[in-house]
Amino acid sequence: MVMGQLKTDAKSNEITAIPALLKLLDIKGCLVSIDAMGCQTDIAGTIVKQGGDYLLAVKGNQELLHRAVQQALRPFHSAATDPASVTVEKGHGRIEAREYHVLAAGDVASQLPEWRGLKTLGVAIGYRLEKSGKQSLEYRYYISSAELDQARFAAAVRDHWRIENSLHWVLDVSMNEDACPIYRGEAAEILSCMRHLALNMLRAETTKKASIRRKQKIASMNTDYLDQVLAAGLRAMAAQ
Repeated sequence: MVMGQLKTDAKSNEITAIPALLKLLDIKGCLVSIDAMGCQTDIAGTIVKQGGDYLLAVKGNQELLHRAVQQALRPFHSAATDPASVTVEKGHGRIEAREYHVLAAGDVASQLPEWRGLKTLGVAIGYRLEKSGKQSLEYRYYISSAELDQARFAAAVRDHWRIENSLHWVLDVSMNEDACPIYRGEAAEILSCMRHLALNMLRAETTKKASIRRKQKIASMNTDYLDQVLAAGLRAMAAQ
């Protein structure tokens, strides 16, 4: 896994920051997965030029590409499901079942040559059952410059969303990161580092089987437990 961080300019966004971040990283031989906002021809080209492969989520912000990928993968919408290819997960008050399909880019790559190195199209089909009983069915489309089989495609998509769910979701729900109004100067970066540090320390403390939010509450009211959290975090850092 390759990791990096780059602050976006005040009048910019992820689309301009991603190419700059990629240039700082050695991604040769890596499969780089990015959400739909990063599904841009320049970003795809940058990844391939640096010797990596892209796996980009495709949505309506790329209308022609989205329509072409959706049409190519439409036969899988009604195909009989192989139980062996379905994964079931429980968490966050819901049950999710997912299956994955891939297809050689073929005609889509020929029709849209601006997507450099395009070789594979993929769809992740997700069925969700909420605790309230609400049901939903979602199709997530992807393109890749790597020749992916079903197993590797499924693993790459799961790994991408594992980071989203285990880190970003926790930081938002347990620490209210998205609602934080502090942006002056370097304050946002400093607070982000402190949240990550606190999250890692809370996870390192394993004597209490409780959620991150519950551990925070206990530590705020019990200095002995706070000492345990700090000690566990420092031990984990020293072991790295």
